[in-house]
Amino acid sequence: MDQDDIDRVVRAALTEDVGSGDVTSLTVIPAGTVFQGIIAAREPMVVAGIPVARRVYEMVVPDAYFGALVEDGDFVPAGTALAEIRGPAQGLLEAERTALNLLQLMSGIATQTRRYKEKIEGTGCVLLDTRKTIPGLRSLSKYAARMGGAANHRMGLWDAVLIKDNHIAVCGGVGIAVKRALAAGLSPVEVECDTLAQVAEAIEAGAHIILLDNMPPDQLRLAVRMINGRAKTEASGGVTLDTIKAIAETGVDRVSVGRITQSAPAVDIGMDWS
Repeated sequence: MDQDDIDRVVRAALTEDVGSGDVTSLTVIPAGTVFQGIIAAREPMVVAGIPVARRVYEMVVPDAYFGALVEDGDFVPAGTALAEIRGPAQGLLEAERTALNLLQLMSGIATQTRRYKEKIEGTGCVLLDTRKTIPGLRSLSKYAARMGGAANHRMGLWDAVLIKDNHIAVCGGVGIAVKRALAAGLSPVEVECDTLAQVAEAIEAGAHIILLDNMPPDQLRLAVRMINGRAKTEASGGVTLDTIKAIAETGVDRVSVGRITQSAPAVDIGMDWS
């Protein structure tokens, strides 16, 4: 994760939550009171976001102690202590919700990713994330997906070519879109195909990666045989925990899943006085 991006997210989240100040803590807790607590997992999970949670506390209470007890990427059972904190109570309680929100979100993505990854173990297929992320949280979300075992697809529109259905519609066909990208010297060139006819056109045009969109397993097998190693293959579209294994077993090189970053449920993490 880029530190500047972490700081940007944390500042925005604190501004949203704290505003002009934590009126409750400032009112009911005497200045100088020390808080000592444990951040703990309340369900089994893959941990992601410990450095982000630490940064929240650093920004609010620079002299507080934050001691991580696990590392990002660790799978932990319910009840595991993730970190211990100690310092001025007013500041630590002010930072609590922001730190937990980010840690719960990122660990939720990592945990959901691990579930998908486990479904395709032994198939040789690579799990990818997508650009379907909460706006403003892409780099943190994709980091969390890596902690869960996925590989990152492109980070944005600037770092890789992916010719999709609307590009094809505007250009007038798969072949012409691929040839324009290749002529511009771009590589690798990936193109989305909905039909086997488009797959044949993409191979002929010289695409490096062919994204097989919303194809059932039987059609994916046919596409993989047609391509026959002349391009990398990627399955995408509507992939769920129930369908990903059958998709991976068709022989595709990789499968991309928007759900791991777009709709992963946050996990339950709490902070309690110790």
